[in-house]
Amino acid sequence: MLYSKTTPEQKRIRFRELLASGTIQQFPGAFNPLSARLIEEKGFAGVYISGAVLANDLGLPDIGLTTLTEVATRAGQIARMTDLPSIVDADTGFGEPMNVARTVQELENAGLAGCHIEDQFNPKRCGHLDGKNVVDLDTATKRIRAAADARRDPNFLIMARTDIRATDGLEAAQQRAKALVEAGADAIFPEAMKDLSEFKAIRDAVDVPILANMTEFGKSALFTVDELAGVGVNMVIYPVTLLRSAMGAAERTLESIKSDGTQEAQVPNMLTRARLYDLVDYEAYNHFDTGVFNFRIPGV
Repeated sequence: MLYSKTTPEQKRIRFRELLASGTIQQFPGAFNPLSARLIEEKGFAGVYISGAVLANDLGLPDIGLTTLTEVATRAGQIARMTDLPSIVDADTGFGEPMNVARTVQELENAGLAGCHIEDQFNPKRCGHLDGKNVVDLDTATKRIRAAADARRDPNFLIMARTDIRATDGLEAAQQRAKALVEAGADAIFPEAMKDLSEFKAIRDAVDVPILANMTEFGKSALFTVDELAGVGVNMVIYPVTLLRSAMGAAERTLESIKSDGTQEAQVPNMLTRARLYDLVDYEAYNHFDTGVFNFRIPGV
């Protein structure tokens, strides 16, 4: 209840252990704090916090409109709800190298286990859209160097995302990944790989953990965790899956209310009141006040 009992420092150590375990780790994307608790209950290794989801939840497109304060605050709210390590999309670092440095320290303060910083121009766009632009190598490495220099907890993971595959090809992505590792990146996020062989090419280029982004309606097929493990991927994220699922269900329910005059047809698809109360650990708050949970849950 209230907050995770595991400290941010412990979560960061755990994250490092997971990446070094030799097994692939699955991090579904949380779209709010309660979904992070659900991810933990279902037995996943960690929680991913997508910049696109944070922007979309504010009704904004994923083009770099969110601020460091908004991202750090919401990411911290999500991270506090789970004992799992949480990592967050920090876009381009919210500015010049000095801004990137502050970004890392704010995310440390918010309780995150790590973040990734990309090499796109700002305004950026979703990594699976056409028309992306990437910064030059010097700018990209300065961002990562600033991030690595700024962290105070050596276990806070700095991941470098590169979008250069879409603009300059696979070999350029390999070379940039190497340069980003040399600049201090602890892990590499090669965005929008087209097939498993491309993930394997990045694996062959660097000795640090690599991440695969399994987002729907994107450039990559939705490979299974076993397929990705087979080419040396260490971590896979499903960034927008839960948000898309939840919003799809919300849309269907609204349509049902509009057409039927009632939500009755959709009730079987809903989270029950009992399950919701269980997820928020309602009964545990009797520890503070025995009058908090002293009733029978309606509908059970």
